[in-house]
Formats: sequence, structure tokens, C-alpha cells
Amino acid sequence: MTTVTVLADPPVSGFVLQDLAGDLLDDDEAAELYEAMLLDVCRAVESSGAELLVNYRPSEQVPDGVDPEAAVREPVMDALDSPSNARFEVQVGSTFAGRVGNTVTHLLDREDVATVAAVEPTAVLLNRQLIDSAAMKLRSSGVVLGPADGGRVYYAGFGDPIDFEDSYAIPTVETLGERAADAGLDVDFLPSNPVLETRADLKTVVPLLRARNRAGRVVPQRTTAFLDDLGVRVIDDGAPTVVRETDRS
Repeated sequence: MTTVTVLADPPVSGFVLQDLAGDLLDDDEAAELYEAMLLDVCRAVESSGAELLVNYRPSEQVPDGVDPEAAVREPVMDALDSPSNARFEVQVGSTFAGRVGNTVTHLLDREDVATVAAVEPTAVLLNRQLIDSAAMKLRSSGVVLGPADGGRVYYAGFGDPIDFEDSYAIPTVETLGERAADAGLDVDFLPSNPVLETRADLKTVVPLLRARNRAGRVVPQRTTAFLDDLGVRVIDDGAPTVVRETDRS
């Protein structure tokens, strides 16, 4: 069984999705969107055959007055069907790559976990099928990567540790692949999927969510409903353009 660790920032205004917040979404709405994605990703992990580990930021890495564990634990516990099965642990490390590396290495070496995956809440289209497919691939490959636009990744799974220092340098999918090869590990891949980190990502994610929802396919329910409630759309204005058609009541 793969342990999927979700590296979660506290969903507080002005701290998350700052590359997306601005004239389209304000800081409060960006925080609400981040929380919706966090809950959808945690629900996807719970519905799969994986174990859910939520890694929250240490207190010195978040705004003053924010309890990073409570800010993450409370909404996640409310969203899960079986909250007692989820684990919550603090992240260790000063960089994102360091925090991923410390978690993955600890679980593989100290807790005898067979395989570990690292994801972020921005992996908005991560679902049970992808998680279970990755777990199958990790039986025969030391590293499994889910590529995203711009050389990013939405999923990184490991059966053995690699050199994690600066391992998430862009293009991350190439960097992680090179580190895996340096460690003598085979690499397999999941289908490409978008992440939602910037306003440009909305041009891909919003039409895809709306199309999948209209077709009756699986979508991240909270994220889809939140963006629809905000009236976020992509229109043809000479080029694909993200707009907000309605004000949120």
C-alpha cells in the first residue's frame, strides 16, 4: 500500500495561491479555493487504496497567529468519510524539496513503508484511478511521475530514496527523472494532468472541469462547485481569456 503525503499549507488569506490571486480572485477567495482543492485531493486519496498522510507546515513558516496544524486538520477531518484513518504530521525542512525528501526518506527508511508519493493540493485532477495506477507502477519502477504543464509534476512516487536536494527545480519532471536515473532507478509515468497554481492554469483547468462535469465524469466536487459559484469562465476574446461572469453572493 502506498502512503500518499499531501503537503499542505494552511489555507489562510494572503498566504496561498498568490500567483492566482489578484483582480480575478481576492486573497480570501484564493484561500477558499486552496482549501477546496486540499479537501478534494485528500478525499481522492481516501477513496483509493492508499494511506493518507497530511503534512502541514511548521509554525515558523506560516504567518503569525496561524496554527498550521489546526488550519489543515479541522477542514480535512470534516471532509473525510473515515477521518480516524488519516495521519497528520509536521513537515521538516526549509525548502519544498527538502520537506518532500525528509518525509519520503523517513517513511521508506524508518517506518518500512513500501512506497511513498508526494502531492500538493494544487493537483486538482488527481483521482482514485490515478493513485491506484501509480501504486501498481511502483511495484516495478522505483519512481513514478505525473507530468503537468511547464515541466511541473502533480504526482511523484518513490519506492527508494533519491538525492532530493533541489530535486524540484524547474523543469521538475526532468530534474526528478535525472535524480532517479542517477540512483539507478527505473522511472514510469502517469498521464499528463494540469495543476492549478496560477491564473494561466485556469485556462486549462476550468474548461476541463466544466466539460467533465457536463459529461457526468468524475470531477473534484468542491473545487468545481467553488469555481462555478464564482462564475469563473474561459471565453474567446481573440484568445482564451479567463473572466468572472458573476459576482459571488
